[in-house]
Amino acid sequence: MSKKVLILTGDAVEALEAYYPYYRSLEEGYDVTIASTTDKKVLHTVVHDFEDWQTFTEKRGYQIEAHASFDEIDPAQFDALIIPGGRAPEHIRLHKDFGRIASHFFQNDKPIMILCHASVALTVIADDIKGREMTAYFACRPEVEAAGAKYIETRFHVDRNLISGHAWNDLPVLMKEFVKQVNALA
Repeated sequence: MSKKVLILTGDAVEALEAYYPYYRSLEEGYDVTIASTTDKKVLHTVVHDFEDWQTFTEKRGYQIEAHASFDEIDPAQFDALIIPGGRAPEHIRLHKDFGRIASHFFQNDKPIMILCHASVALTVIADDIKGREMTAYFACRPEVEAAGAKYIETRFHVDRNLISGHAWNDLPVLMKEFVKQVNALA
């Protein structure tokens, strides 16, 4: 039976952080569901780039299809979770079911991969991340620490089942660890 991976996101998700894990997971043979906050089927992505600015730049990206809404998700049906970055995490954390879904993966020690600004979404489940270590885009450090987690100054970090990365250019090492953890599941 194939492993089931859930991707929680919404409009303004960073394109590479949604597409790369989605297609890489399909390549592994996983059954992947992209869930968004509503029953909207087409999500807009954004492209963040590191140009000669003090922060990243943002441009409109491709569209990506969502398969379900958060209120349709039973997290017990999934083996692993991915939360991409971009601006989507600011908004998806406000959905009434986000905490219920994300907490399940922490409480059941299932693999969780977060990228970039996804750490901001986890601040609404502070009890689950308190004392945990993670990295994120450097501008997210205050939110990570305010939620009681320890910010690690590195591009990639693993704290048991929590796999975290700084930005989209860290995806190869993130996905390598994610695939390793998912494939190790019974």
